[in-house]
Amino acid sequence: MTDLRRDAWLRPLLDQWRRDPGATYLGWFLWEERLKNFRSIRRGVEAVVAEIEADRFGNVYKGSSLETVVGSIAEQRQIFRGADHAFLWKPKLRIPDIYESRVNQQAFGRFLDTCACCTHEAPVLSAIRQLDQMKIKGLGPAAANLLYFLHPTLVPPFNTAIVRGYNRVTGAKVKLGRWDEYLAMREGMLALNAAHRSLLSNDLGAIAGFLFDVGSDRYPLPPDAADASALARWQADLARVREESTRETRALAQACEADLTHTQVQGWLRDLGHALGFRVWVASNDRGRGYAQGHLGDGCLDVLPAPIANCGAEDTIRLIDVLWLSAEHDSVAAAFEVEHSTSIYSGIVRMLDLALGLPDHLASAYFLVAPDDREDAVRAQFARPAFSRVAELDLRFLPYEALRTNREPMARFGSGLKAVQAIARPLGIAVRTAAA
Repeated sequence: MTDLRRDAWLRPLLDQWRRDPGATYLGWFLWEERLKNFRSIRRGVEAVVAEIEADRFGNVYKGSSLETVVGSIAEQRQIFRGADHAFLWKPKLRIPDIYESRVNQQAFGRFLDTCACCTHEAPVLSAIRQLDQMKIKGLGPAAANLLYFLHPTLVPPFNTAIVRGYNRVTGAKVKLGRWDEYLAMREGMLALNAAHRSLLSNDLGAIAGFLFDVGSDRYPLPPDAADASALARWQADLARVREESTRETRALAQACEADLTHTQVQGWLRDLGHALGFRVWVASNDRGRGYAQGHLGDGCLDVLPAPIANCGAEDTIRLIDVLWLSAEHDSVAAAFEVEHSTSIYSGIVRMLDLALGLPDHLASAYFLVAPDDREDAVRAQFARPAFSRVAELDLRFLPYEALRTNREPMARFGSGLKAVQAIARPLGIAVRTAAA
């Protein structure tokens, strides 16, 4: 198929895809929480490298730092569902062979370390080729999903649906499981992205999302031959997709409702912090959200104090949902991450960044705020070996219902953090030890 002929139907299809509420563009690529996950996943990759270098990685996937970070990727809505399958230890097949072979494990660690540290295309591609030369059984291009969160403008995500979509759009015959095939597909994706840049993005997640939707049969492509009946069937298929899109608008509305709930809880914390005498910071990417006839950032700090802004982890700290700062000096009194339906992992990593970035403030209180029925999920995530360092923090689970029913009395009669700590449930060993 010539590029000219393909463009005749590809651009209109891309335009429809961008407006489809059930497709990956609106449902995942423009999802604000997606951007919050990049730094936390990078931190997860660094933890995997550190464990491999220290020979603490172990010989099983379950409970490893790799399970933690790949599990977080798999939570990223449609496109990454099943991202963990390639890393699950399959003992009968002895794959992927990074759990029993120390040499292969170290090669995998070097690969991740190189890609995490570099900033340009050449070393990333070199690291991929070096890993490919090791011929590690069962460790194929699925590892590119880790690299995407390190270099979203250089490395596209990878899965079966993306490959199928790429083959359908380009007429290629890319095979699964081979790094050389993946690199060839990457070149083709870069060319497609450049040709249709106005409808896509520098972030290769956009083109990958489109190919995913094509490969998942959400978008049928036009027939190759000028066959009137085939064209009619294709148009009927497109009409079916439009009907499904209309029905899925309800699902998108539910997702928007979740965002509204998240914003509402942030607003509760903002107002309560002011009432208790604190200065308040609201996450930089949430400040403009509408709330209470105004914006969520109204009355809050416009910039973080210099000791926090220059701590080295400021990019992550700016994304913490709500911070309460002392009225007298530039210290963080409390940090709140609202986890309505998003990855608990990312919230914990942001708390850890705050604690390690500001070592003088380890006595601050840290709260994971979530619906009451997410407490078990919070505790399960918190119990992972990868978060052993976080267990030293004064970290507590603050249920929505407890905050909703107590926030007004606390605002009216309380001061400081005592009342908030009283309604939250301890998670960290520091709190349990103190209570004992």
